[in-house]
Amino acid sequence: MMQNVHLAPETDEDDLYSGYNDYNPTYDTEELENDTAFQEAVRTSHGRRPPSKTSLASSMGRPMTGAIQDGVTRPMTAVRAAGFTKAAVRGSAFDPLGQSRGPAPPLEAKNEDSPEEKIRQLEKKVNELVEESCIANSCGDLKLALEKAKDAGRKERILVRQREQVTTPENINLDLTYSVLFNLASQYSANEMYAEALNTYQVIVKNKMFSNAGRLKVNMGNIYLKQRNYSKAIKFYRMALDQIPSVHKEMRIKIMQNIGVTFIKTGQYSDAINSFEHIMSLAPNLKAGFNLILSYFAVGDRDKMKKAFQKLIAVPLEIDEDDKYISPSDDPHTNLVIEAIKNDHLRQMERERCVEVVKASQYVELANDLEINKAITYLRQKDFNQAVETLKMFEKKDSRVKSAAATNLSFLYYLENEFAQASSYADLAVNSDRYNPSALTNKGNTVFANGDYEKAAEFYKEALRNDSSCTEALYNIGLTYKRLNRLDEALDCFLKLHAILRNSAQVLYQIANVYELMEDPNQAIEWLMQLISVVPTDSRALSKLGELYDSEGDKSQAFQYYYESYRYFPSNIEVIEWLGAYYIDTQFCEKAIQYFERASLIQPSQVKWQLMVASCFRRSGNYQKALDTYKDIHRKFPENVECLRFLVRLCTDIGLKEVQEYATKLKRLEKMKEIREQRVRSGRDGGGGSRSRREGSAGSDSGQNCSASSKGERLSAKLRALPGTNEPYESSSNKEIDASYVDPLGPQIERPKTAARKRIDEDDFADEELGDDLLPE
Repeated sequence: MMQNVHLAPETDEDDLYSGYNDYNPTYDTEELENDTAFQEAVRTSHGRRPPSKTSLASSMGRPMTGAIQDGVTRPMTAVRAAGFTKAAVRGSAFDPLGQSRGPAPPLEAKNEDSPEEKIRQLEKKVNELVEESCIANSCGDLKLALEKAKDAGRKERILVRQREQVTTPENINLDLTYSVLFNLASQYSANEMYAEALNTYQVIVKNKMFSNAGRLKVNMGNIYLKQRNYSKAIKFYRMALDQIPSVHKEMRIKIMQNIGVTFIKTGQYSDAINSFEHIMSLAPNLKAGFNLILSYFAVGDRDKMKKAFQKLIAVPLEIDEDDKYISPSDDPHTNLVIEAIKNDHLRQMERERCVEVVKASQYVELANDLEINKAITYLRQKDFNQAVETLKMFEKKDSRVKSAAATNLSFLYYLENEFAQASSYADLAVNSDRYNPSALTNKGNTVFANGDYEKAAEFYKEALRNDSSCTEALYNIGLTYKRLNRLDEALDCFLKLHAILRNSAQVLYQIANVYELMEDPNQAIEWLMQLISVVPTDSRALSKLGELYDSEGDKSQAFQYYYESYRYFPSNIEVIEWLGAYYIDTQFCEKAIQYFERASLIQPSQVKWQLMVASCFRRSGNYQKALDTYKDIHRKFPENVECLRFLVRLCTDIGLKEVQEYATKLKRLEKMKEIREQRVRSGRDGGGGSRSRREGSAGSDSGQNCSASSKGERLSAKLRALPGTNEPYESSSNKEIDASYVDPLGPQIERPKTAARKRIDEDDFADEELGDDLLPE
């Protein structure tokens, strides 16, 4: 093995790096002083002669990259793809995209005189004429529709001739030809020009190039039927039936129905019976069933009439029985018809016979259900009196029926705030059926309305023990615990309910409200965010979010939600006041004006808002507008001291003559105010404390009632905290909104949900009253 191992020699025979220091002596600049030829060239004119074109090439053996040869720069191989060409001269700009060649030549203009363009324009015109014809027909202008259809037919024939001259016949637009002819035939038929319509349909039907044209024989059959040519009508109906595939069942049924009607008109009742029986066996419908009964009546077959009637009443109406007499549209004629037949003699007889037949049958227990459903129908039609009368008929029935009726009566009386009657019927329902959760829920509601929350909670708990799915009872327990300030238990109830009703806006609001009462604003904000994802346009939820963010010191988020609330409901005084105060606080008094002006429109008797409008004009530097506003306020409220003080100040600053007049009025009002205050003090000293307090309240400057609501105090404090509040008006701006004003979306009285019984052996009726600070829809 060692014989194949060769050791390296101690001395290098071949130097691996030899030759790297060798270079062309031409580039040896260090020895130029000793180069006699170079020095001679420098001293003589030989050195000023242009260099030889081949001297460098001869010394290197090949031209350098980028060298100039014959006035042309040699191309750089590495950048050829970047746009460098050997034709480029030295000093030319680098232009890889060829932009120096100028813009692209303009597109060639359309040649409107070309045959193809003429054909295209003519085809467009034909389509427009067909559309105009259809629109005129839909508007009832049948003559114009026919004229447009004829014009479209003439232009389409010209189009076909021009296209045949330019292209092959295979390129003719058959769809356009079909639509033109079909529209023309339809317009002829609409104008009762039946012969022309039949001829046009014949042109379409006989042309083998039109696929599915055989269906138009139905239209031809209809025309023959209008002409009372029944034999030809039946012939064309049958021809159309033969050419329509069996997969189009609905169309075949309609054609067979036309055949049956035509047989009835010709008196061929046996053939009509065959057609209608075939229809009722395949796809029963009301028209076919009714015509089948007529045909059996014509031939005098009573037994088959009864069977046909049974088939007819078995046909589904595809409409809810309760919604049958509710108008589906705003058509006044339809509404009048429905109103006329809603409670006519036939409808009354129908109800009475239906109940009587059921009572006389083996399904006698269903009669009570029918009466209950009748009462529910009255409720849906908002006929409460009829519903109550119907339900009162069950007071002497057996216990289960009595319980269901009494539950619904308690439900109705509770909705009408007649709590005594609601409690009476709730007791009757509970005594009749102690295991009726709806009855127990309604009884708890009546107790809740009387303020006995502990006892109400017991009824709700019993309802839940009887039926754990009674969501009304669970919701009402949460409200009860919230009233008892047992917030942890209330939160537990609402969280359980949220697991059942994931997208209930009421439940989400209650959870957020409980967290707010527990002084956990972050959780309250989180649940309110879920709430507005369910009802994004709820103004109260948005304003509540703004209030929470404001309490947390986040003014920008508070402004966003207050503004959204104002956008959806621009009449909430508290939201308007906050937005106005926000703009004043941020030194944008001009924007605050629109909010205070809206507040003055909502409460024109409150001088506060009009004074704030004038104050905003004054803060923004518009003193003339402020003066005009104060004058207008003084005309409406001549005894307002703050308005007079500002009038005196502005008139003095501007130098108006009215200053003396306003100063005199102000002095008189201040003197009257001082007299009233002395009377108040003397009344207190004399022991008439309560009376003096009333007089002092009545003697306030603006005559407003002060509210004790905490929210109003926060808003007034916000206005008092604005810049310049040491001025006379702002210092007395702590007058609250008139207590007689009721915010349309303000907090309502907390009411639990009610429950009703729809059927004897079914669960709760879903129509319940919403509770607590409910979110308006």
